[in-house]
Amino acid sequence: MQIETKYMQRCLDLAQKGFKSVAPNPMVGCVIVSNGKIIGEGFHIKYGEAHAEVNAINNVKDKALLKNATLYVSLEPCAHFGKTPPCSDLIIKHQIPNVVIACVDPYAEVAGKGIEKLRSKGISVEVGCLEKEALELNKRFFTFHDKMRPYIVLKWAETQDGFIDLIRTSNKTQVNWITQAQTKQLTDTWRTEEAAILVGKNTVLKDNPRLTVRTILGRNPIRLVIDKNNELNQSFSIFDNSVKTIVFNEKVNSHNEQTFQVKIPFKNTLNELLDWLFQNNIQSVIVEGGAFTLQQFIDQNLWDEARVYRGISFFNQGVLAPTIQVTHSENTSFGLDQLTVQKNNYD
Repeated sequence: MQIETKYMQRCLDLAQKGFKSVAPNPMVGCVIVSNGKIIGEGFHIKYGEAHAEVNAINNVKDKALLKNATLYVSLEPCAHFGKTPPCSDLIIKHQIPNVVIACVDPYAEVAGKGIEKLRSKGISVEVGCLEKEALELNKRFFTFHDKMRPYIVLKWAETQDGFIDLIRTSNKTQVNWITQAQTKQLTDTWRTEEAAILVGKNTVLKDNPRLTVRTILGRNPIRLVIDKNNELNQSFSIFDNSVKTIVFNEKVNSHNEQTFQVKIPFKNTLNELLDWLFQNNIQSVIVEGGAFTLQQFIDQNLWDEARVYRGISFFNQGVLAPTIQVTHSENTSFGLDQLTVQKNNYD
């Protein structure tokens, strides 16, 4: 098992290289071993292109060695025709006798069918090597298919005395910073990692955020706004058409350049919104405010991670930060700020 773990860890390391370029597909790495030596390896490089198993097999110079090799892969080989032919068929074609898989693919078109096809051809298949690590690597993909909703990250900053904002005394837009300026770079990194970013109407009214990535190089997420009565006017920064923006409301369906008004029922707002995102293949969302919107996700247990900054300032009074109960959290210092990352155990 120690040898298997070594090769599967290499698969996971390779898979990670596809981060940000393969979604909505999962990150996958593959290693092929013969006589104790790696003879080929590969990973899924870009969405729509060859899968990890294809790249690994193509990387093997002497294909005759495949008939006595073991193929390690971080996710079950596909068994259906999608953007590319089934990887299970390619493994069978090259008569690779042994396959070690980290975890089963939850996608309905695969979901055990790849394993079944390999075993039906007499191939020895082992499943579960570094399964926990493989599930963590593709947590967005697995949550999307298992729970039929995006992977949801909640993010906010609070003061030492537990406030997320001051009480606003005027309608003038302003941002009451809680964390240090250097913390913005980490926040921008998080934004590049998710498919979309979501806020409620009041956050737009109070802060006029751009919800884009500015301190680092990286892809901007799709901007999502909840505005039930379609009250926001076009003067706000989210309507600058620089990034695809979706405003969920119960009034109209329309679009102008990159700005889309999407009409949904508001009987069970979050479930209806998340269902729309699922149907439109948006696999992950970072929710950045405000307090009411964040608390709705918490109260309905519709979240997977919460990332909470605690700054060094005190407001003494203001808008209370969301309240969340978890059994597992990790605390780290980030400059003068404290960062707590909490995982939902779904109890």
